[in-house]
Amino acid sequence: MPKQSPVLWFRLAMIAGGFAFGLAAERRPFGDTVLTHPIVVFAALAGAGLLTIRVVLARPVPEVISERALLTGFLLGFAAFLLGNWIGVHVIAPR
Repeated sequence: MPKQSPVLWFRLAMIAGGFAFGLAAERRPFGDTVLTHPIVVFAALAGAGLLTIRVVLARPVPEVISERALLTGFLLGFAAFLLGNWIGVHVIAPR
């Protein structure tokens, strides 16, 4: 089996995380302040994940995941957050 690219895993994790945080965003599970908004918590966790990659691999993150792939992953995560938020508000909540 061929080795999977870390870029693919990063993008999948960002999409899944953004969608999951978007589903819960309307309920504001972390509190009502700006710093506890689910998109801020999602971005902080993504940053912590990148720092973890840096420490574990002992290499700069751009050597593992290019800057373009990082930006694309964050944009995909944000778009997935918006989609999850829309589903959470318009599809799940009215029931």
